[in-house]
Amino acid sequence: MIFDAHSDIWTDVTAKTLKGENNIIKKYHYNNLIKGKIEGAIFVIWTEPKNYDRALERVREIQNAIDKEKQYIDDIILIAKNYDDIVKAKKENKLYVFIGFEGLISIDDNVDLIDEYYEYGARHASLTWNEENKLATGVRGDYSRGLTELGKKAVKKMQNIGMIVDVSHLNDKSFFDVIDITSSPIIASHSNSRVLCKSMRNLTDDQLRAIRDVNGVIGLNSYKGFIDENKDKQNIDRAVDHIKYIADKIGINHIGLGFDYNEYFEDEDKPYIKGLENASKSYDIIIKLKEAGFNNEEIEKIESLNFYRIIKEILK
Repeated sequence: MIFDAHSDIWTDVTAKTLKGENNIIKKYHYNNLIKGKIEGAIFVIWTEPKNYDRALERVREIQNAIDKEKQYIDDIILIAKNYDDIVKAKKENKLYVFIGFEGLISIDDNVDLIDEYYEYGARHASLTWNEENKLATGVRGDYSRGLTELGKKAVKKMQNIGMIVDVSHLNDKSFFDVIDITSSPIIASHSNSRVLCKSMRNLTDDQLRAIRDVNGVIGLNSYKGFIDENKDKQNIDRAVDHIKYIADKIGINHIGLGFDYNEYFEDEDKPYIKGLENASKSYDIIIKLKEAGFNNEEIEKIESLNFYRIIKEILK
């Protein structure tokens, strides 16, 4: 059974809630998750670029949609805050979902909002999406600009209160600035190898080793642009190549899955790769890994155990 370290389902829940729909996860997502053998995930609250000028208001909008959705999913999903909740969800035959934040542009310069997000239930956050903000710089920002003093304060606060720090989307300088100050393992929830695909959203070998050295984990991203520049290679076999490369480079204990499915986004034009079109196909990559020679112990680590280690250590 798979733990998916990055899902955008809250974005879809919000879009459909604002159109007057309800019971969205059961209608549009649950069957795919079950078919793909996904037992749990991090569902992120993401502020899109079109909402940057109203970022905190957008977060409130998403939180309101989540709160409305909760009444329909109580029998199938447990909102998790630690590893004990994973155990509880399994006993109750429910999926478990951690609330995360994909970027913290919404806090502006008010780091205390992180405490509020934690109280709401968030146990994970990245500092940026692709933009520059008052905390750090994403991959589309100034390459020479890294973590700000406010960003360092945010990282330390997150780690002090027990939140997972995610470095996916950071530019290289911000990435290494986080590495320099981290006191806990960090994750790159949905990133691949830059050697195999040159997107700046992927990680260099030095970055892979840095994550290994702080005992972190990288989640394979199945978004086509991060798998290969060649459209003919944007497929599940190339995704397996990324897992093999990272496992060979830094060890099996540091690779997991963070699919980043968003085929349900209204403005996306087929973002998926062949063989991993949506969550229902997720377990196919496990079958491919078995065919590639990974043994059962290695596969269990990739499926969930590596991320479980992070959850057990950080989320008390």
